[in-house]
Amino acid sequence: MSGDEQDATVPARRRVVLTGISSRAWEHPADRGALTALRELRGFDDVLKAFFGMWNERGFRLTFLASSIRVDHRQYPRVYGLYAEAAQALDLPELPELFVRQSPVLGGQAIGLDRPFIVLDSASVQQLDDEELRTLLGHEIGHLRSGHAVYKTMLMILTRWAANLSWLPVGAIALRAIIAAMLEWWRKAELSADRAGLLANQDPAASLRLLMKLAGGGDLSQIDTAAFLEQAAEYDGGGDLRDSFHKIRMTAWSSHPVPVARAADLRHWIDSGDYARIVGGDYPRRDGDDGARVGEDIKAAADSYREAFGRSQDPLVGLLRRLGDGASDVGEWAGGGAARARSWVGNAADAASRAARGRNERRDDAPPAGG
Repeated sequence: MSGDEQDATVPARRRVVLTGISSRAWEHPADRGALTALRELRGFDDVLKAFFGMWNERGFRLTFLASSIRVDHRQYPRVYGLYAEAAQALDLPELPELFVRQSPVLGGQAIGLDRPFIVLDSASVQQLDDEELRTLLGHEIGHLRSGHAVYKTMLMILTRWAANLSWLPVGAIALRAIIAAMLEWWRKAELSADRAGLLANQDPAASLRLLMKLAGGGDLSQIDTAAFLEQAAEYDGGGDLRDSFHKIRMTAWSSHPVPVARAADLRHWIDSGDYARIVGGDYPRRDGDDGARVGEDIKAAADSYREAFGRSQDPLVGLLRRLGDGASDVGEWAGGGAARARSWVGNAADAASRAARGRNERRDDAPPAGG
């Protein structure tokens, strides 16, 4: 009997439909605190419109429509079926557009402002089994449900501005500070999406296998999960202060946490009991999102940083703990981080609005074509 025939005889594992689930259920506290602060920022909607006017979403979508495969029941039907199953588990009523693009890299991304869509790399379709691919699709759905695609688009624009203004020292430094703050948020957003992927597929082993494949490629026949988690522990606490500074250098300008750190964080979330509680029906609902309070989310973010600081085995963190009440200091820093982020985003908002106004004024003052 072939492998495919054997698989066909195994009954499909039932996944719990998380009816009415809010994205707050899977959002990392630091991610949720930053998102809540951004959404509460006065005039932030105007900023989004300014960014939207400077980024041609329709043209970007047309690029994928022209050069990628749009997934439906006729094209990549396996992917489409897994996509529908992941969306059903997360109670997503309408499927956003999904494209598969030619790429040798494992991964995907959520893109857009007004009508966000998802793009999968073809290597993911080829190298991931059904459980792993359903997890990855749930990860990207989590990004969309949390509104991450909007802010990631803003980050893309800011990064482009930083490159264009590299000749201007003051402007470049200011933008780099904003980008560094947003990259710290985005790394936490990736941890949130990892949790959404787990909830979409509801198979912790598949979530860890996906992260192992992201680290080492598609063949796991000679890879061991326990050994991979040992790597994560060694990365967190091994070496000396030189390694701590190398880790800061490695991650400061990265949009994603390293795979072993993502695996460790997901394992910690599972061990905390949060995953089991959600699958058991104990989770925040969308109809309660309007009651979310900025202060509570910011406090949760500070508590999260403080707790992570307390359990970290990193040599530099250990030194700070020995020097004094470091956990308290970091908690206070994290608690003020949301306010700093709001200030930085406010500055970026002013810059975006001014740039958009200047662009429109130049367009209005321009002579008619042929004049």
